[in-house]
Amino acid sequence: MIILWTDGLIFALILSILALGFALRGKEHLQRPLHTIANNKVGMVSLVVLVFFVLIGLLDSVHFKQQGAGNEIISVLDYWATPLRTHGEKTYSAPFATTLYSKEMMTLADGSTVWGYPRLQFAGQHLSNDSDKLADVLQKAAVGAFKGVVSFMAFMLVYWMSRKNKVQDSSFTFQPVPCTLFILITLSYVLIHLSGYYHVLGTDKVGEDVFYQAVKSIRTGLIIGTLTTLIMLPMAIIFGILAGFFRGWVDDVIQYIYTTLNSIPSVLLIAASILMVQVYMANHEADFTSVVVRSDTRLLFLCLILGVTSWTGLCRLLRAETLKLREMEYVQAAYALGVKQHTILLRHILPNVMHIVLISVVLDFSSLVLAEAVLSYINIGVDPTTNSWGNMINGARLEMAREPIVWWSLSAAFVFMFALVLAANLFADTVQDAFDPRRGTQK
Repeated sequence: MIILWTDGLIFALILSILALGFALRGKEHLQRPLHTIANNKVGMVSLVVLVFFVLIGLLDSVHFKQQGAGNEIISVLDYWATPLRTHGEKTYSAPFATTLYSKEMMTLADGSTVWGYPRLQFAGQHLSNDSDKLADVLQKAAVGAFKGVVSFMAFMLVYWMSRKNKVQDSSFTFQPVPCTLFILITLSYVLIHLSGYYHVLGTDKVGEDVFYQAVKSIRTGLIIGTLTTLIMLPMAIIFGILAGFFRGWVDDVIQYIYTTLNSIPSVLLIAASILMVQVYMANHEADFTSVVVRSDTRLLFLCLILGVTSWTGLCRLLRAETLKLREMEYVQAAYALGVKQHTILLRHILPNVMHIVLISVVLDFSSLVLAEAVLSYINIGVDPTTNSWGNMINGARLEMAREPIVWWSLSAAFVFMFALVLAANLFADTVQDAFDPRRGTQK
């Protein structure tokens, strides 16, 4: 098993979240917002979609060396999607196509040449006649849907059996969750089954399967959104609280730091950092012999520089909130009773700003996912060999001007990125409504 830097950080983050959830279980002040989230249909549907994306990202974060073929480093997702990964075509082909997208000069069996559309090497090879394609696609989609329904029913049966001895609440509130699970599981089985016979989202310029690229890009988007937040949070929380609590020269120094950092164009800072990383890897080729390791190192440094440049906004919010909290009666009473400053910070200030931290984290996630697409579009994002929605958009932009238009790479990246960002934004709205203390007092 091979543990990349980003893999280790991802699983460390997962373990930290589980440990935090275990430590906070049963806390009375968290019961109301958690019940609010659980009773929000849109929020729960969004959470299910996010968990679905996270599970795919985790499967793509378990790497190992494949025996043979030069000991290539692949993930569990790569291993399961071996047909999609290895069955590449010559060049562009449309979704569910059996021929290439452009005409070429073909040599027939009798030695003659003809101008036409060559057959694909892998997709649609089981068809004897192209006129049977529609019926075959519908049949295989039905088989995949049947497998998905059976899997969903088995999952729900296990769930109901595990809760048969517990008091059941009204299921009306949670109806959207099983419906969403049913759609996701069934659609996944349909796409997986069809992918064994067709390129369901076509192929790109070098013949790689676009559906495989879009699914592989989920991990990149999640890493950009989560690891960047993990890097940004400590600086924002520490500097924001210290600036608002101590004021004076401490506040002046921290304000000077983030004001100076905000005055530097972030794009130039990111470009300079990525260039330095590339120069370092070029001068130490022996340490970066694998393409996967090189792309993972660049992705990690991109998260670092994005975290360094994106903590200032949350820091300002926390500074303003701390300035207000330090004047509250219970904080002044703690001062009068001789409570030490670090105890006041940990017991009175930090817990009362965590709702801002949580809301900002969820809101910033979607903006960071979009930031990766923009940075990759201008060639200062992730490594070109890394599967990402930004690289897919960057590779497809010139093909929009050709005739006929190659539209499926751009459309696939847009649909997957739209689904993740929309789910994150909807869940962020739910979290904001649940943890906003003003809404709680109004109710």
